Amino acid sequence: MVNLLPGILLAVACALVANLSYFMKYKGANSVAAVSVRHPLRTVRDLFGSKVFALGMVVATIGWGMHVAALALAPMSVVQVALAAGVVLIAVMADRMFGYAVGLKQWIGLWLTAAGLVMLGLTLPGMHGAHSHFSSVAMIAFEAGLFGVGGLLIMGPSVGGRREHHGVMLAASSGILFGVSDSAIKALTGILGAHGVLGLITSPWLGVAVLASVVAFYASARAFQEGEAVPVIAVTGTAMNIAGIASGLIVFGDPLPGSAVGIVMESLAFVLVIVASALMPAPVRSAGLRSATTAA
Repeated sequence: MVNLLPGILLAVACALVANLSYFMKYKGANSVAAVSVRHPLRTVRDLFGSKVFALGMVVATIGWGMHVAALALAPMSVVQVALAAGVVLIAVMADRMFGYAVGLKQWIGLWLTAAGLVMLGLTLPGMHGAHSHFSSVAMIAFEAGLFGVGGLLIMGPSVGGRREHHGVMLAASSGILFGVSDSAIKALTGILGAHGVLGLITSPWLGVAVLASVVAFYASARAFQEGEAVPVIAVTGTAMNIAGIASGLIVFGDPLPGSAVGIVMESLAFVLVIVASALMPAPVRSAGLRSATTAA
């Protein structure tokens, strides 16, 4: 586990940077016109016309670089569990840095989410190396399945979802699609090491990573506009982490628990995450921020 420490530390730092970027992008997205896939260039122009959103994207890019480095140094499931440490920080940052009053249920939900994801990490057997080798068949099936689920969540109300939940559905979709991109990037780190830059630029997984990231970008921006900050950010991160952990186990062959106790703990961990999602009602803006928003 010692040789995985640099990757784990990078993932934890990435979680903090990613949360900061989410809050900045949330604030920026809510200061511009509604995101529209029918006008993608106008949407990008409007979003990056917000200095806060643009700065949030710069911070997100830094976090993305840290994430890629972590994926190159440690197994994917280990990296995603380390990223889960950032879930608890969402409420602290919302309350202390961005003026949101976080309710008791949200605190409980965030702590349950973090506990569930950490339990997943504790049940993982000891691993060494980056675990970048993968089965193409498993990769294609896994990525296609996640793209399908992400697409259904984006359509939301069009396929029977409740309109008032569309923000959280978009957040889950963006998290899943970011997970698709992360899986492709993890594969690319192994391809780069085995075949060099030429293998990287000719790999179909480069296109998958770019496509998933672009769709996730629009879904995430729209989620910021339709949902509230804490639930949207928490659901995005949780969906991405679960997709990443599943990818590590299914695609990259990260080992499963070797005992019945470990399997029960993993099952309980997923139950905790599901319960936590039900405890994430929309937060209430603090009085000062609410007044400022109303005046605007």
